[in-house]
Amino acid sequence: MEISRNPIWTLFLKSLVRALIGQENQRLYDTVDWRQACDRFQQADLIYPTYYSHQNFHGIEGGYLTSVAAVTYDAITALACPPSETWIRQQLINAIQGQPKRILDLGCGTGSTTLMLKQSLPAALVMGLDLSPYMLTMAEHKAQQVGLPIQWRHGLAEATGLEEGSFDLVTLSMVLHETPPSIAQLILAESFRLLQPGGQIIVLDGSQKILRHTDWLIKLFREPYSKVYAAESVDAWLTFAQFEAVHTRYIGWIHQISQGFKPDTP
Repeated sequence: MEISRNPIWTLFLKSLVRALIGQENQRLYDTVDWRQACDRFQQADLIYPTYYSHQNFHGIEGGYLTSVAAVTYDAITALACPPSETWIRQQLINAIQGQPKRILDLGCGTGSTTLMLKQSLPAALVMGLDLSPYMLTMAEHKAQQVGLPIQWRHGLAEATGLEEGSFDLVTLSMVLHETPPSIAQLILAESFRLLQPGGQIIVLDGSQKILRHTDWLIKLFREPYSKVYAAESVDAWLTFAQFEAVHTRYIGWIHQISQGFKPDTP
């Protein structure tokens, strides 16, 4: 991960990054042909929106459209999910009602929640959709390591192009705080469209109540939209998107889970 032309400084930084992300991720960064790997997912006609392509998420130049983001995302997320990332994500799994057969994980990133969904519901078709082919490359690698058959798709969470009513569960993990509120509402409207009647949506994200009073935390993780996200209400967004039985509960130290259902009848 070349950051400086000074060879000694570069060696030090590489050692620091390796300690943070692990030797396997460093190996992937160094050996994967990222252009070729991304081409396998890339939709040629997709135009990246400026809210995504012009932001340096987590302070990384180029944001999620870089291999650096793909190999460091899991380490950064682990730090941002006290007391335990796995426990935090498991609360989303625990909120699932019934036995959904078709599941869509929108904004799946490197697939951490997507993998847990498939592990918990092995008979279900599970699809992970993300706007970054770099993140999808990492997600596929993780799925292959544990032998989980998951469909990975490149696309916009707010305009997936998928068939209406084709899923009975839609999940979003750590997605809405990384979009402007107007896009977050479009994503929830698209989720409503994609769900069959009676289908469930579950949203795992930062606690809006806590983030309103912890500006230092937003600055620490260098998230461009977290402050405006914190000022809003996921419950209100879900209600506006026509979901019913909307409810939010706070989990862990700084997270919340919101859920709702598409009405059984129009």
